[in-house]
Formats: sequence, structure tokens, C-alpha cells
Amino acid sequence: MVTSSLPAVLPGRDATDYARYMRTDELLRLQREPGQWVHPDELLFQIVHQSTELWLKLTRSHLCRALAHLGAGQPGAAELLVDRAAEALRLITEHLRILRSLPPAHFAVIRGVLGSGSGFESPGWRLLRSATTELDIAYSRLLSSLRVTVVDVYRGQPSDPLYRLAEALVELDERIALWRTEHYSVATRVIGHEVRGTRGTPVDSLPALISHRRFPTLWEARTAITRAGSASLCPGEDPR
Repeated sequence: MVTSSLPAVLPGRDATDYARYMRTDELLRLQREPGQWVHPDELLFQIVHQSTELWLKLTRSHLCRALAHLGAGQPGAAELLVDRAAEALRLITEHLRILRSLPPAHFAVIRGVLGSGSGFESPGWRLLRSATTELDIAYSRLLSSLRVTVVDVYRGQPSDPLYRLAEALVELDERIALWRTEHYSVATRVIGHEVRGTRGTPVDSLPALISHRRFPTLWEARTAITRAGSASLCPGEDPR
């Protein structure tokens, strides 16, 4: 049984409180209208990217809150927020897959109305990069204040809040790399190899970004531990 909506009580001109709080009328006007489309698949392309910006806005908010907790010496609270940010990146990566269904001929038409716009100009990704840089610095400062190194943390107990936060940051780093991998895969599927994007960047330059690490010391610690362990083995002993 469908019940009628209750009278709206929140400020605004929309008919329901849901619309007033969510600002649905405004939100749904942010896409190009059918009369403006050069192809109907513009709606798919625009919504995927607009929703990505919203998720990245949320991710940035979580990482800023995590940064505040780190500054207060609260790695456990920071870990929970970094975990949520990594989950948001997983969702972003998954919904990017729908662009695989975009026929190359359709996107070739859509590209004409994008101007020089490029994902490299995404404000969400720019802010995410700055947030991860700040987190990397803050985590290093926290360890320094405690007079421990990343290697010390990884030689400790996995239940240690510092260890758990390090792993949350690594997960976040991996999620960024996985998004870049999916982005490259989708780009080549839709526009091919040996072409340039709307900003003039070669598509085949994207794989170089996949191996870039936002938290390099956390990865270097693994290498250091592995090398130290290998050096302590007897000749011929299996390191596995």
C-alpha cells in the first residue's frame, strides 16, 4: 500500500522534505538536457563522472577527518575513516566499468563536445592527491614522535593501531592503483591505443601512473623486511 507524502516541514520550495534535503531538483538539472545531446550516451558519460566527483568529495572529507585524528595521536579513529575512503574508491572503480558498454563510434561523437576537458583536471582527484600527501607526512610525524620506524611497526603485532592504520593506508593506495588500472582499460577499450586524449595526453602514458605510490615508505618497509629476512637465511634455504 502506497501512503501519501506528509507535508514538507524543511525550508525550501520542493514538494517533499526528501527533495528539499537531497536537493533532487537541483541535482537532476546538472546533466545536459536531451535537446543538448550530440548522442544519448552523453547522459551515461556525464553521470558516471559527476557521481565520481561526489564520491571523491566524500573521500576527501573522510581523509581530512583522518588527518585530524592523526594530529591528535588517534590512529585507531583515523583507520576507520581511511577504510571508508578506500571503500568509496572501490565503488568508484566498479561503476567505471559501465563505460565499457560505450561503443567507440558513440564516444567519438561525444568527444567533440568535451573541448579540452580531461579527467586530469578532476578537482576530486586533485584534492585526493593532496590529502594522501598530507596523510603520508602526518603518519611519518606520528611515528617520529613515538621514536619508531615503519619497519618497527611492521615487525610488531598486526593488532597494533599503528600497524592497522598502515595497512589501511596501503589499502587506500591499492584502491587508487586499481582505479587507474580500470581507467586505462576502459579508455583503451573505448578509444583504442596510440591515440591522444582530449587534453592531448597519449592514452598509452596512463600505465606509468599505475605503479606510482602515495605512501612510498609503507611499501619500502616491506622491501627492507624481505631483504633483511633473505640475508639471514642460510645458503640454499628457501625464503618462502
